[in-house]
Amino acid sequence: MPGLRRFSLPLIAAFFALYVIWGSTYLVIRLGVEHWPPLLLAGIRFVLAGSLMYGFLRWRGAPAPTWAQWKAGALIGVLLLSFGNGAVSVAEHTGVASGVAALAVATVPLFTLLCGYFWGARNTRLEWAGIVLGLIGIAMLNLGSNLQSSPLGATLLLFAAASWAFGSVLSKHVPLPAGAMASAVEMLAGGVVLLIGSFASGEHLERIPPLEGWFALAYLTCFGSIIAFNAYMYLLKHVRPAAATSYAYVNPAVAVLLGIVFAGESIGIEEALAMLVIISAVVLIGLPQWRKPKPAPVES
Repeated sequence: MPGLRRFSLPLIAAFFALYVIWGSTYLVIRLGVEHWPPLLLAGIRFVLAGSLMYGFLRWRGAPAPTWAQWKAGALIGVLLLSFGNGAVSVAEHTGVASGVAALAVATVPLFTLLCGYFWGARNTRLEWAGIVLGLIGIAMLNLGSNLQSSPLGATLLLFAAASWAFGSVLSKHVPLPAGAMASAVEMLAGGVVLLIGSFASGEHLERIPPLEGWFALAYLTCFGSIIAFNAYMYLLKHVRPAAATSYAYVNPAVAVLLGIVFAGESIGIEEALAMLVIISAVVLIGLPQWRKPKPAPVES
């Protein structure tokens, strides 16, 4: 098992970042939007992270992206970050609990299957069963008091999950830069679009954020963007799709636990039952993919 030994440490680190760090970002976003306008927070986060990564990679000798790669990276960045993460930030700003936001975003594998279907992928009966069960879970989640009190938040979260799924599937069909440069380009483009959206919507800082607000920005930039997002892109290239999207099983539990412990959040019986249904659906969707041979790493 030489390959397993070779990749065990990077894989363990990548999965830890995906499960724990990414799961914690929902709480940190919830805390951050108390002190920052949501689109402004997300825009600064990704522009900073993308600039740091781009500068570091160029300093290390990575080639500058071509115009075609910039266009492809900008498209994926807008789908994943401007629409996906930006919608989550606005939803949490409307009062949606961080754990419920993570649970709604856990439907990404469901939308990923539906998006892949239009690229010619044929789903198994088990996967279709997971899709149906996931739709039931989404309906149950929207019956809960948390999302019923914020219809806009519910709509934004489903839009975020669908956009993230579409961007993830599309990323395999466009000429992205190689390695981490793809993430840098996506963050720069997605962050700029978020800042434009912040300006266009009239967002502004009412006062200088306190230390907690700056901590949230720093954590989201360094850990949520540079570390966790690159771990996700790494896993997309080196493991089966079901493994890369398995964060959907874990992130809701991590987010709910952290929200209860550190922010005094709570979820009702409807949300708890919806969590069981949605996670069960994601497991069903993932089972056929776990049995498929792992594709060879793709060099973009």
